Formats: sequence, structure tokens, C-alpha cells
Amino acid sequence: MLDVTVIEDAEAAAVSLDPIRARLLAELAAGPASAAMLAGKVGLPRQKVNYHLKTLERHGLVELAGERRKGNVTERLMRATAASYVISPLALAAVQPDPDRFRDQLSARWLLALGARLVRDVGSLITGAAKARKRLATFALDGEVTFASAADRAAFIEELTQGVGALIRKYHDGDAEGGRDHRIVVAVHPTLRPESVPEPPTESADPGAAPVTAASPAAVAPAPIPPAQG
Repeated sequence: MLDVTVIEDAEAAAVSLDPIRARLLAELAAGPASAAMLAGKVGLPRQKVNYHLKTLERHGLVELAGERRKGNVTERLMRATAASYVISPLALAAVQPDPDRFRDQLSARWLLALGARLVRDVGSLITGAAKARKRLATFALDGEVTFASAADRAAFIEELTQGVGALIRKYHDGDAEGGRDHRIVVAVHPTLRPESVPEPPTESADPGAAPVTAASPAAVAPAPIPPAQG
């Protein structure tokens, strides 16, 4: 079972969003089970559970884990193909976010568009790498910082932008034979507090006047989704 997988197909996305099927996926992520075993947990007849399982299997969201005899019946034990799922913007290709339509480093919506593109591109790369049976070279950095003031936050953003920009200028070689484009995304946003629903952050053109919702230095030349390679 994969830790996380991406759903790119619109029909598969719709199937996964059905409340009953989503509940079945959650149950099967915990371990293999048959339709009869799941029926009591979700409060549905075995036949209906079996119908939902076949639909999930058809779209690659669950798979056969094994079979067992129970009396005169052979039960199919199913399991989820992943512990969790992410729906790619490709599932809504006609209306997927496009961060190239506008660039506003202080816009939360632009940050959201960047995040959606990240999900789409990395999801497609994972799919391609799996088909090619190759590893996908990526890197991610995640952390938290507490700013004492808006001025400190603004200074941090300025240093971050200059530092990452300097690294890009140092290592970018657009003329390298056999070189491969990589995309860099750096984001800064307020941390969500799980015990409360936060007020929507205010967007501002002044990084010292309101919470900074996004900071993204210029990426290396925008790269199309290439065939996966190690």
C-alpha cells in the first residue's frame, strides 16, 4: 500500500468523493476486509457494499488482497491502494488553477494556484515514474517560524527572496547539454491553529502591514511536465 497517491481521472475523483465510498476507503486503509465485514461498519447490506467495492476497484482505488473460504462462500478481501488520496487539478482540467494568469506574491489565491500546480505536476511525475519503474528525485523542506513583529516578517521575506534568488542565479545553466529543468516553489503562510477556525488572512501589497500569505522567488524557467526519470 502506498502512503499517498494522486487521483487524476475525473470519474475516479467523483467516485472517491461519494461519502459511503470515502468511508469504505478509510476502513480499507486500516486493513483488508470483505464486503460482509464492512457491511456492519457502514450500516449497509453486503450486496450494496459489494457494489461500491467493485466501483472503487474499477477505478483503481481498492485492490484484491486475498480470498478466504467462509462456509460455502469464497470472500474477496479488499484493501485500499493507498493510505490517503489527493485529487489532482487534472480531474477538473478545464477549470484548473493557472498561476501564470497573474503573479502576485502577496496573494493567498496565487499561493493556492501554485499549490494546485505543485499537486498536479508532482502527481503526474509520480505516475510517470511508477510506469517507468524509476525513482523520482525530489526535495521538500517544511518548518515553522514565529515572527516577533510584522517588520521581522517582512525582513525575513526579503532575505529569503534574495537568498533563493542568488542560488538560482548561481546554479541555473540554461545552456547545459542534457540539463533538466526543475521548478522551485517557496511559500510562507500563517500556521493554522487546529483548535479554532482562523479569520481569513488579509491580503495587502505592503508586507509589513498584514500577514504575508505567500512568498515565491522566481522559479527556474517554467518546466512542462517531462517524462519521469531517475
